[in-house]
Amino acid sequence: MLHISRTFAAYLDEMDQIVVLAPKSLGFDGMAPFTLVAPSGEEILLSVQHVEDVGETVKYVCRFASAFEFGATYWVRSCRGEETDVQIGAVVRTPAFDDRFFYDGPLGAEYFKEQTVFRVWAPTATAVSVKLVHPHLDEIRCVPLVRGERGVWSAVVPGDWERARYTYIACINRVWREAVDPYATAVSVNGEFGVVIDWEKTKLAPPSLPLPPLCSPTDAIIYELSIRDFTSHPDSGAVHKGKYLGLAETNTSGPNGTATGLSYVKELGVTHVQLMPFMDFAGVDERDPQAAYNWGYNPLHLYAPEGSYATDPADPYARIVELKQAIHTLHENGLRVVMDAVYNHVYDREQSPLEKLVPGYYFRYDAYGQPANGTGVGNDIASERRMARRWIVDSVVFWAKEYGIDGFRFDLMGVHDIETMKAVRDALDAIDPSILVYGEGWDLPTPLPPEQKATMANAKQLPRFAYFNDRFRDAVKGSTFHLPDRGFALGNPGGREQVKLAIAGSLRALGGLFCHPRQSINYVECHDNHTFWDKMEAANHDEPEWLRRKRQKLATAIVLLAQGIPFLHSGQEFYRTKGGDGNSYRSPDAVNQLDWGRKSRYEDDVRYVQGLIALRRAHGAFRLATEAEVLRHFTFLEPLPPSVIAYRLHDAAVYGPWEDIIVVHHNEEKETAIALPDEREWAVVCDGQRCGTTPFGQARGMLRLDGIGTWVLVHPAG
Repeated sequence: MLHISRTFAAYLDEMDQIVVLAPKSLGFDGMAPFTLVAPSGEEILLSVQHVEDVGETVKYVCRFASAFEFGATYWVRSCRGEETDVQIGAVVRTPAFDDRFFYDGPLGAEYFKEQTVFRVWAPTATAVSVKLVHPHLDEIRCVPLVRGERGVWSAVVPGDWERARYTYIACINRVWREAVDPYATAVSVNGEFGVVIDWEKTKLAPPSLPLPPLCSPTDAIIYELSIRDFTSHPDSGAVHKGKYLGLAETNTSGPNGTATGLSYVKELGVTHVQLMPFMDFAGVDERDPQAAYNWGYNPLHLYAPEGSYATDPADPYARIVELKQAIHTLHENGLRVVMDAVYNHVYDREQSPLEKLVPGYYFRYDAYGQPANGTGVGNDIASERRMARRWIVDSVVFWAKEYGIDGFRFDLMGVHDIETMKAVRDALDAIDPSILVYGEGWDLPTPLPPEQKATMANAKQLPRFAYFNDRFRDAVKGSTFHLPDRGFALGNPGGREQVKLAIAGSLRALGGLFCHPRQSINYVECHDNHTFWDKMEAANHDEPEWLRRKRQKLATAIVLLAQGIPFLHSGQEFYRTKGGDGNSYRSPDAVNQLDWGRKSRYEDDVRYVQGLIALRRAHGAFRLATEAEVLRHFTFLEPLPPSVIAYRLHDAAVYGPWEDIIVVHHNEEKETAIALPDEREWAVVCDGQRCGTTPFGQARGMLRLDGIGTWVLVHPAG
């Protein structure tokens, strides 16, 4: 039953309020007073509090004194005898509903060889069944669930139901809806069913060696990649191209024997690999993954992996085991794994299991009762509601525990409320305090009070979260959204002061946004918008390639040597291009894939970035953890020409092998000389062509800058 024909409508909008909507064609003057008929047959007089003319309809706001029994059907009768059922309306978005129905017990399917237990939260339903599709027989079985405390329906189904597909069928407002379990941890092809699995069969042996310690988030160097893009190129050298197993292949090579894949990333020296969404998503048909491309920001099931990255999407175990193997192999190679977590919206609100099982609860609505659209995709998850918050926190904990995830990047984190993000952090701290949590702190127009949003403006309330620092990005390269605009690295000295603030950690004490450098994700390029190289094609098109390469190396050096957490987009180190495509979320592999031939062509520049990474990791002064440390050890050198930014990390022997470090960034292709702060002899470990931890030159009194580039001078301790 998909639709009910009603002469007029009645909605429970508060625990003691029913709103009646009557078409004027019924002759509304004679409909009131109304009577509420309880499931027991008891008749309760409704007190009309307010009457409003709303176009073709008359709205009656009514109150009643008795308790409302959820899970049963009530009726409203007019004084003339017309009747309509009471639909569960906006009451689901009230604090009273949250308090009455918040549930903290187990949910989802719990498998045992002799039985499976099914539990689903559907407090507004009047009946729920689980539909089971037998794994081996052509047989469908529907088992009624029993309503329990706080709106949870459950059933124990005897027998071995491993690999059985299942959905829930719920009757809500007299309409039957079929939905996949919101807590389904395994799904069938294209997420059409949840699947019962034996999680013991997915267990892997622990890594042979523990991961290197992560003493501070600023010790992290994050490298963002798409599982598909990483190995889909014909020259990637991977056997399992575009798959979880391709991510786990080692010792692969491409053109001219260049290192590719996982072994290359390990060689590069980063600490964390951020994987673009691998929760089950829409946009790619798992039966034919090559027919379409999608980044994965169309979430379907947030507890189950995507099937298009598995070698056999029809096998519910394949995607789970292969993802676990990939993560395990990354761990074996000393790399931590960050999950790109998309909890701010769903692909299709009306078809979402959340909406089908508890209509109106999980999403935000505006003042006119329409779904909010702060995310820009037609729906915003109402993270502030207690069961929505629980759904997010439970999911994060599940991925951290079951898959060993080491960090979470929250897509559009500013849409979420602060209390939910605090709950996420607390839950992860109980597992491993070194797990990173960061996200996009943009302030988007979702109907949540500004002071409750997890935005950069509220960073002080979330001191253990980091934010993508768009001020850093735009100061270094120029506006992301206005291609001709040029930042410092592209030759414009006008934003020099903003770049200096960003390099120093964007600290509040210096006029920035953050309490400490651990809150700043420093980047100039990510999967969104144009790559840095494509930006320069527009903004610096009059410059030759060799000069633009120097600019991109300068920008990458600023990212890797600044205070905060550096973030690189995969391929940034060899000038990744998408041919000018600024939003390639569903463009073909030819646009999105990592071009390993390009990496082979620019090996020297890749080694330069590798040297920058090694330099950062060699000395803790590049990654100070607190505001006090930055204020104590970090000083800008002035006066200098507008084309130069230089700073000194002094009294730094406690953090590494050098007592003093000078970093110089120069954005003009002309020779410039700057005075050094004393007459000591400084060792050069980085210039525009070479970079590493071993000195290859000296400077005393003056430093000559022979064009665009970065110079790092060091003085040993003692």
